[in-house]
This record gives sequence, structure tokens and C-alpha cells, in this order.
Amino acid sequence: MRALIVTAVAAEADSVLAGLTPHPDPSGSPEPRTLPGGYLITRRDLPGLALDVLVGGVGPAAAAAATATALATSLAGAPGPDGPRPYGLVVSAGIGGGFQPAAAVGSLVVADALVAADLGAETPDGFLDVRELGFGHTVHLPPAELAALAAEVTGALLAPVLTVSTVTGTAEGAARLAARHPLAGAEAMEGFGVAEAAAAHGLPVLEIRAVSNAVGPRDRAAWRIGEALDALTGGFRALGPVLANWGERQHAQR
Repeated sequence: MRALIVTAVAAEADSVLAGLTPHPDPSGSPEPRTLPGGYLITRRDLPGLALDVLVGGVGPAAAAAATATALATSLAGAPGPDGPRPYGLVVSAGIGGGFQPAAAVGSLVVADALVAADLGAETPDGFLDVRELGFGHTVHLPPAELAALAAEVTGALLAPVLTVSTVTGTAEGAARLAARHPLAGAEAMEGFGVAEAAAAHGLPVLEIRAVSNAVGPRDRAAWRIGEALDALTGGFRALGPVLANWGERQHAQR
């Protein structure tokens, strides 16, 4: 199987790639290549699994544009080490905020739902999402078995991950989100955008987040970005075989 992993920034991509390369090849790893739009993408090959790690930018719109570009480029026959192959899975990955106490700093959250948490309208009676407004949908669901296995092997919390355009920075904001999404494990800024692009190409999506801070008052001194990036590396070290096995089963069922 070939999978596309989408991160927001280079530091997240580097952490993912480190997890996918536990024993560096002394001959050197493949250099990133540049896609249309200037997006950087790096290839890693594991037994039974080809992985492309994309730096897509911050926020749902940037993530959707980058993901769609990578998927379209693949379908157009972009050259690769073993020739063009379409993707079979898209993964949104990176760091994010954790809802306390369910998702502690330094832990991992695997999404059982990718939710557009602030896409909608404010009304005198409260927030209405675009589904309630009749304009579309707000949730993408990953393959349930894959999400459960990913959470199990990485020791992650399996819970909804909220996509927001503005990171929560107050106790009041955190309380409003938690009231609307009481089962949420984490918030980040890209998952739903990645999922929208994947769905447009008929592909399943998965999201994994490493918790760098608590959702709530903005306290930079309490952020643990390095710890979260290390957790992301460890998560992908465990996740590689799961993705390969899942891909093999999907191929056998066709």
C-alpha cells in the first residue's frame, strides 16, 4: 500500500520520518521533492508499505489544498521509485491540544471522528454547525478497525479530534467546545481539511495527534512541544506495521 501522511510544519514531518526510520540507512535517506505549489514531500519505504510525508501548512484550508495537490499529482502519474501508484490511505498527523484530564501532555490521541468544530454560525441561541444549518457535514469517520488498532499499538486515547481555525486560548472557550463535544480528546487545525481532500478522492483517512498542551488558557510556559514531537516519533514507529498489515488486508479483499 501507499499512504500519504500530512503534517502542518516541517518539525512534525521530521518527527514522523524519524519514527519511520528507526535504523537510518548509512547510504542516506531520500531527499524531499517539491510538488506543484511548493509543497515538500518525502518518501519512506517500509516492508509492504510506501509512505509519503507532506508538509502542508497550518489550518484546514492549507491542509486541504496541500492534500488535494498531492493526491492529484499522484493520479496524474508523478514519478516515483517504483513508478506511479495511487494512494490507499491519507493520515493527518502532528501535535495539538489535549482535553484534560483525558489526554495528558505527552500522550497520543487517535481520532475515531475528525470533526469541524467551529465551522458554522453564531446565533442568539448559540452555535450552529454547517450540518445544522443545512449546508453540509462536519464529521469524517476513519475506518473503525484501523483507528482502534492504531490506538492500541500506540497506547493512544481513541476519541474525536476537533479541527478548529482558531486555537482555543481561554477557559471559557475550552468549556464551550467541551460542552458541544463532550467526548473530544484533542484539538488541532488540519484534520478535517485533510479529510475533505481525501473524501473527494474516495480515500479513507486517519488522524493521530501528540498532545503538547492542555486545551484552555494560553500558557506558553506550560507547552511541551519537544515532548509531543518525541511522542509523535514513537507513535509512528509503532504505527508503521499496522498500516502495512491493514493495507495488505484491504488489497486482499478487492
